[in-house]
Amino acid sequence: QVQLVETGGGLVQAGGSLRLSCAGSRRIVSLLSMGWYRQSPGKQRELVATITSGGSTNYADSVKGRFAISRDNAKNTVYLQMSSLKPEDTAVYYCNANGVVLLDRHDYWGQGTQVTVAS
Repeated sequence: QVQLVETGGGLVQAGGSLRLSCAGSRRIVSLLSMGWYRQSPGKQRELVATITSGGSTNYADSVKGRFAISRDNAKNTVYLQMSSLKPEDTAVYYCNANGVVLLDRHDYWGQGTQVTVAS
């Protein structure tokens, strides 16, 4: 079983920055696509950004130009650099790793980290 551990959440003023990290417990994470999702109270979980094992990225329109996803495969870690934060970015942010390796399907989630942006 793979564990994903997120760190870096917290309280920040609007316009500020935060960097989230998500470390996987096993090497196989480096072969999977990884991503960040978020969920606000009363809303469905939504995609924020994803990155493939080869480094191709995808962003939600609401964060383009403000957030940057990156990964370090040697550390089994994915990052989310968040800048120009807005109150509407307030949510619990979840890390995900998923994909198919040697016909085995993998889909793992972290426990979530709270990001609160004060206006």
